[in-house]
Amino acid sequence: MLAALSAAALLFLAAPLAGQGAPRIIAIGDIHGSLDGITRILKATGLTGPDGQWIGGKTQLIQTGDYTDRGDGTRAVLDLLMALEPQARHAGGRAVILLGNHEVMNLIGDTRDVTHDIFATFADHQSENRRQAAWAQYAALGAARIATGQPLPPVYGQTRQAWLTTHPAGYVEYREALGPSGKYGAWLRDKEVVTQYEGSIFMHAGISPAAAPATLDEINDRVRSEVRRLDKFVAQLVDARLALPFFTLQEILQVAANEISSANTLVASAQAAGKQPDRSQLNVPLLIEAQEILKIDSWTVVAGEGALWYRGLATLPDDASGGAFTALLARYGARRFVTAHTPVPARRIQVRFGGRAVLIDTGMLSYYKGRASALQIEGDVLTAIYEDERVPLAVLNQATVWRNPSSSVTIGR
Repeated sequence: MLAALSAAALLFLAAPLAGQGAPRIIAIGDIHGSLDGITRILKATGLTGPDGQWIGGKTQLIQTGDYTDRGDGTRAVLDLLMALEPQARHAGGRAVILLGNHEVMNLIGDTRDVTHDIFATFADHQSENRRQAAWAQYAALGAARIATGQPLPPVYGQTRQAWLTTHPAGYVEYREALGPSGKYGAWLRDKEVVTQYEGSIFMHAGISPAAAPATLDEINDRVRSEVRRLDKFVAQLVDARLALPFFTLQEILQVAANEISSANTLVASAQAAGKQPDRSQLNVPLLIEAQEILKIDSWTVVAGEGALWYRGLATLPDDASGGAFTALLARYGARRFVTAHTPVPARRIQVRFGGRAVLIDTGMLSYYKGRASALQIEGDVLTAIYEDERVPLAVLNQATVWRNPSSSVTIGR
């Protein structure tokens, strides 16, 4: 007689294998213009073939931001990510590209980490003509100010040589391409900062428990609203011939401060003469908005504890109980945060806070002396994928109750 399987053995065989049937998710952290790095890791994860086209089927790719700046492959990386979106969708998968602090920096005119080599990739045979025309437009702003007898603020007073030094070939084209109507700018302005999928919250930096919003959607709405507000203000300044579309954020803030200072001087002079200020000389709507724009340090797009800049998941002392992040995840009905932003010291994907945080920035760009990597999630099975190896990660803490709340943000848009 054949031996019968025990009840325990039958139960074991009937149970699905860990990860079996669960959607395959690949999360990739900071790229920073490393075309070689992102190309190699996409191939290592089986998402793209030798020709760079999507072969990942129904896999969900989630890139957590910071694909721009520092590396001279920034433009090529943008083109690659834009191309993968429809390819993945056509195959039944998804390529979800989120915003990091560096993408948003560019959207609001903070170009401190855009190198001359990056600008150069946007240059063509007409770039020098455009650059000279842009200088002429800039010089005209200062000339108009002088013609009316007004003092010339430093923001309008750069010499030709100084201006040309800070506006190399490709600069004007880059700013236009990242502008509200530009190829990359329009695409980026439609992206989200955070998305939740299958129990994981994917985002660039993280959420401070001390400043956490009620819902994740609030973060996306807030960033989108702030970028839109600054875009509108810049358009107001351009229409009033106070700025040019390619002014940096610092220049925009200087113009705003100058206009408020000029208005205060006009009002004070009128009061000293016992008269009412001449309102025809005051652009009241612009002045009111200028005051609000000057409060940008408190906005999510630049705030140090905001969702685009927060580093607590990487820098706070580790706590196997999850600390304040346990309650925060419960609020959002999730198991874990998957974030990048801060390169992990060992340049290997790291699990922290009892499995409630997975850090995936391994310094892909050679600038960081790191390596290309990806996090694979299949149910509760997590694997760190590098070009030369796959490393199973500790099974995440199961104490956090996960649900799939209908009010949470959904993957992609």
